[in-house]
Amino acid sequence: MAYDASMNVPRTHTVDTAKLSSYSLEVGPIRPPSEGGSHSLLLRATRNCSWNRCKFCYGMIYNREKFQLRSVDEIEKDIDTVKAIADEIKAISWKLEYGGAVNADVGTAIIRSDPNLNANHCFVMVFNWLRFGAKTVFLQDANTLIMPTEQLLGVLRYLKETFPTIERITSYARAKTVVKKSLEELKELNRAGLSRLHVGMETGDDEVLSYVDKGVTAAEHIEAGKKAKEAGFELSEYVMIDLGGRAKSDQHARNTARVLNEIAPDFIRLRPFMLGPGLPLYEDYSQGVLELSSPHERLREVKTLVENLDVTGRVCFDHFLNAWYRDSDRRYTLFKQDYDGYKFPEEKAKVLELIEEGLRIDESTHIHVKEMIGMTHL
Repeated sequence: MAYDASMNVPRTHTVDTAKLSSYSLEVGPIRPPSEGGSHSLLLRATRNCSWNRCKFCYGMIYNREKFQLRSVDEIEKDIDTVKAIADEIKAISWKLEYGGAVNADVGTAIIRSDPNLNANHCFVMVFNWLRFGAKTVFLQDANTLIMPTEQLLGVLRYLKETFPTIERITSYARAKTVVKKSLEELKELNRAGLSRLHVGMETGDDEVLSYVDKGVTAAEHIEAGKKAKEAGFELSEYVMIDLGGRAKSDQHARNTARVLNEIAPDFIRLRPFMLGPGLPLYEDYSQGVLELSSPHERLREVKTLVENLDVTGRVCFDHFLNAWYRDSDRRYTLFKQDYDGYKFPEEKAKVLELIEEGLRIDESTHIHVKEMIGMTHL
């Protein structure tokens, strides 16, 4: 939070922060970048990943811990804790004569009274959520949709009843899980407030899907995407650039575009493939089974993907590793990295122009993904 203590805050009132420092709730390790950018409340409905086998992830973000469903009672208690924190912050605002408004001055007064709260993740998250209107919520962890529908409906309804300001509730979802839910179940969840699903498609190529042990086929991705859209959800599909490596780059790009064209998601979000120790694909790379593409080759893969896209939606490069390059001592990204990206088909030509610009930039100035993961010796 790091508020400026020199801000104009009334000093005639003593701020009691004892209650704020006593509250805690469970928060998982991940959320989509767009949910951080919109200052979403993170509410943990499930723990870890229900699949945990993808060779590019392998559940490492969760320390390979077992997947668990949290009980509705546990989740509702966390919602109550968020409400208690929110009520206490607003009470302090009233005492400071801000009429319940949650602004930077209120935050400064609270942190000035108890500097330890600046490192209290629960307080900081709830404060920022309130400050930006308490409009969006992200349900953690990797596949909240796997919850029994009636239980998830109960959580959604309780959340909306407790915080009427909420406008959007989102979740990660596995395509396989979407397929297994009935259309009516999905529609009911959407009506209850679950409005956006983030799906890790990664690739639309069956050979690559099988190789990375994604546990789903291209046909199932299409079925899930269409079903989610029919149920009324706003849909974000994630694509992992270079997941097939140098050998499968072209088929990965072309088949991914084909699947995306059939789904017609609202957002296509590009995520460059990363590697790290402990991952099965890291071992494949170390042994020469998987060969990573160079920065220019990755850009050409993006070009093939974009050229073959025939969608109406947004294509987003909201990850810092998307075509990152140096110019003297500064670093730049080729594409804009906001969460709304480029509007297709209107800005398709613009994206292709940017790709050509990136290919004209000397490849030695592009930052190779290997530099980010300490693999330059490999």
